[in-house]
Amino acid sequence: MSEELKEFEFTVSEESEGERIDKYLNQLMDSLSRSYIQKLLSGGNVKVNSANVKANYKVRSEDNVVLYLPPAVTPNIEAENIPLDVLYEDNDVIVVNKPKDMVVHPAPGHYSHTLVNALLYHCNGNLSGINGVLRPGIVHRIDKDTTGSVIACKNDLAHASIAAQLKEHSIVRRYHAIVQGVLKEREGTIHTLIGRHPNDRKKMAVVHAGGKDAITHYRVLRYFEKYTYVECILETGRTHQIRVHMASIGHPLLGDQVYGPVKSPYHLEGQCLHAKILGFHHPINQEYIETDAPLPEYFTHLINTLK
Repeated sequence: MSEELKEFEFTVSEESEGERIDKYLNQLMDSLSRSYIQKLLSGGNVKVNSANVKANYKVRSEDNVVLYLPPAVTPNIEAENIPLDVLYEDNDVIVVNKPKDMVVHPAPGHYSHTLVNALLYHCNGNLSGINGVLRPGIVHRIDKDTTGSVIACKNDLAHASIAAQLKEHSIVRRYHAIVQGVLKEREGTIHTLIGRHPNDRKKMAVVHAGGKDAITHYRVLRYFEKYTYVECILETGRTHQIRVHMASIGHPLLGDQVYGPVKSPYHLEGQCLHAKILGFHHPINQEYIETDAPLPEYFTHLINTLK
């Protein structure tokens, strides 16, 4: 193997026995997509007990798994001078308050004007490379129409640390949302499996098998006549988790045209969801850092309207 490859070594526990190797590695390294891990497997960059295996290999207890991560390809993404609302920044990490209608990282149909384009300019290209070509620096993401705190990493050491904290559920993530209807309970916990919707691959859904464990805690901040202002605390971070969970108990987010009513009386252009509090331990000195992203204008205006 080339000296440029980064090496990650794992020993399979009894609890993981029988899992597909691609799923096993995806759970250990959330920052790598399952499809990317499958490419690594087909390219011989994953060894189990020193041998190549296919993506459908089922791991056994005490298996020695070594993943070799190729060096990041220089992104063919242009840095763009897009103003950023920076909540915290040092030599290792940056936390920004993402506005509505901004995609976090480039994808088909969105190769410019993304948060990554803005970060490349702001950080002079100094972002971690673990996520490959299109997602430099990005450890987690929030939806295009969700506002609030997003953390990005400037080097691979910081990226690995923050990704590990996300996997261990030790990062504090508190979201504010306005949901349809009046919640009967002032607080509660939603614990389900979340996976791809069986009939619509663009949507997620609460499933009974084949999904990932998802836990959301919520508490009421304020009642309105037809809506409820809530805080949602993520214990896990699945795709569309808050949107799916609140819809599953009959209280979809106001403005969410995917999981709620198609029409909204307030012309919100997407769900009313804001990533307000983000707390993490600094990847170098382990100091606890917490940022608080102010509510965007559309959100405060809506609260005043609902009063």
